[in-house]
Amino acid sequence: MSPLLSVKDLVKEFHMKAARGARRQKRVVQAVSGVSFDVARGETLGVVGESGSGKTTVGRCVLRLIEPTSGHVLFNGRDLATVNFDDMRQLRRKMQIVFQDPYASLDPKMTVGASIAEPLVVQNVQGNHEDKVVSLLELVGLSADHARRFPHEFSGGQRQRIGVARALALDPELIVLDEPVSALDVSIQAGVVNLFADLQQRLGMSYIFIAHDLSVVRHIADRVAVMYLGKIMEIGDAETVYQKPSHPYTKALMSAVPVPNPRVERGRTRITLEGDVPSPVNPPTGCRFRTRCWKATDLCAMHEPPLELRATGQLSACHHPEI
Repeated sequence: MSPLLSVKDLVKEFHMKAARGARRQKRVVQAVSGVSFDVARGETLGVVGESGSGKTTVGRCVLRLIEPTSGHVLFNGRDLATVNFDDMRQLRRKMQIVFQDPYASLDPKMTVGASIAEPLVVQNVQGNHEDKVVSLLELVGLSADHARRFPHEFSGGQRQRIGVARALALDPELIVLDEPVSALDVSIQAGVVNLFADLQQRLGMSYIFIAHDLSVVRHIADRVAVMYLGKIMEIGDAETVYQKPSHPYTKALMSAVPVPNPRVERGRTRITLEGDVPSPVNPPTGCRFRTRCWKATDLCAMHEPPLELRATGQLSACHHPEI
């Protein structure tokens, strides 16, 4: 069966002017550089990495909220880069996003019911919008009475549930979850993540779950893509990537994830990466992770490693893989 979403060689560059001076040149920020992956129907792909790795940019390019510089994004076999405005408007019914900040993503002047019904109005969906809003609120664990209230009357977790209800209004096939629990208290994160898992089981949607919290991603993702400085370092089955990381960067990330067992936690060795993430304006030659990698050699500086299949089943881009 063909994948629901297929991303091939996605590139996104941002052009910006240099600071004032004698030589004013435009600088190019390489936010995403040649990213490729597939998302199957009913699957959750977790996209993880440090801040500035390009994971949010990938999500927004997939939905064409920002235009890719080059590459292909195929949704149900259609290349989104080639569709016109009217066709893209129709396709947006099947692709939605839940934003990171539930406080900023809702209009404070609109009632919750009006916010959830807005996609139905914009897309000229016929039928009783009030009944649809009530069913969506109940689907995400809220009540019909909440439709008449305003966003400031709700907690962060409730607001995020409202954002989820709005995303579900048009019965999408794919939802991009852009760090959907990072702005919430730890005590309510699990409830929202469980909601995503329950909705997927009931409605059969696909997710791209973008996050920097690896423990959250492990709970919900079927596969995981690890990004660093605009590139995918490793991608594969979630349990394989977590248990047997192939790329040194993935191994360093996994070593920082706490284990809920004091004895095991005390016996673990954490890998501390030296230095900072290089600038995307002037990324390192060869492997982009080599400036912080304890296994780097001259080969890493001369040649960029391709994503290659490892014996454990995942793909990783490393000349000296862990496995």
